[in-house]
Amino acid sequence: MNQLIRMLLLVLVLGFALMYGASALNSSEGYSGDSTLTIYNWGDYIDPDLVSEFEKESGIKVIYQTFDSNEAMMTKIEQGGTTFDISVPSEYAISKMKEENLLLPIDHSKLPNLKYVNPRFMDLSFDPDNRYSIPYFWGTVGIIYNSDMLGGRTFKSWNDLWDPSLRNQILLVDGAREVIGFGLNSLHYSLNDTNEAHLQEAKAKLNRLTPNVKAIVGDEIKMLLANEEAAVGVVWSGDASEIMDANDKLDYVVPEEGSNLWFDNMVIPKTARNIEGAHKFINFMLDPKHAAQNAEYVGYSTPNEKAMDYLPEDISGDTRFYPDPELTSKLEVYKNLGKKMLSHYNELFLEFKMHRK
Repeated sequence: MNQLIRMLLLVLVLGFALMYGASALNSSEGYSGDSTLTIYNWGDYIDPDLVSEFEKESGIKVIYQTFDSNEAMMTKIEQGGTTFDISVPSEYAISKMKEENLLLPIDHSKLPNLKYVNPRFMDLSFDPDNRYSIPYFWGTVGIIYNSDMLGGRTFKSWNDLWDPSLRNQILLVDGAREVIGFGLNSLHYSLNDTNEAHLQEAKAKLNRLTPNVKAIVGDEIKMLLANEEAAVGVVWSGDASEIMDANDKLDYVVPEEGSNLWFDNMVIPKTARNIEGAHKFINFMLDPKHAAQNAEYVGYSTPNEKAMDYLPEDISGDTRFYPDPELTSKLEVYKNLGKKMLSHYNELFLEFKMHRK
């Protein structure tokens, strides 16, 4: 009997030890409770001082993890191995996550600072009434160029990229939607086009751009352009702003045929454990002074209308990054084209990259 009791006690001790270990592991892997908040965001996409300020103000410890693509983020959230309380997907990913029931609705009554967001960035097609997402940053895709390296030339059109004088001078961002998109735009087609003949026409035209393309790269595109390793790049507006801060010889333009108007919004994944803390963080980031501080640090455009009052004039008045509604009305938001069509876009982009070799 004594031996049986000792065995039972041993089992209980082991059980408690396993529970403690699992709790510690969950905490380190991003499982949240009321005292922690796990945020899943793009790399270098928030002012670290704001995270520290939120922790001090709320008493909530922030666990911060990063991703480098919407697809990687969605896969990890869908798998459910790690619990995230906040994530910051792009508009087409939000649409897809809604379809796959990966998001919780957001309680607007807990966001008194939501009133500061510019109405033109609310209630958009990918999330009517902003039931599942709140604007974080927005921007465009365009052409950045070093006029000094090109004898004083400037750019107005996507078709300027095909000029033979630009041989081996262009860097492209490594994104299927962006590259196939500007190929379509250069032909005056929608960057959400699903017409197979139009897609093949765009790919054939992109193949003819190959002699001018020096490389297709990721985040290093910023360093390469700032260091004048190439004269021209197709980039997101926020990256352009950062590059231009490092090298004032560069300029940025949104081509006249149109381009992408993108949004990254804050969402609460379905597996979130600290829903109350998530609302507190979203409202904290919507505070105009916090939104301005974040925009100045990251370099991307804030959707917070009141925050514009706290930004330096050289930022808030820069129409390259805060274009007027007349221009933004010509731009397109990426639509969720469905798994099959998105895979086709990726295949076309891969074929284009292989053609370069």
